[in-house]
Amino acid sequence: MSRLFKITALVPSQTRIRTQRELQNTYFTKLVPYENWFREQQRIQKAGGTIIKVELATGKQGANT
Repeated sequence: MSRLFKITALVPSQTRIRTQRELQNTYFTKLVPYENWFREQQRIQKAGGTIIKVELATGKQGANT
């Protein structure tokens, strides 16, 4: 069983809106396996996002979704 991180992040959405000032932020929560965490963290930061919360999700995957 791999350890899972439940991450909550805020990423500016890619959609270009009429006015450039209206940059929308998108919250998302996803489960990331421990091995993929570093890659995911870099991907979010490269997109200009912010990681808000990281929790350790215990238990089997899909058991408590």
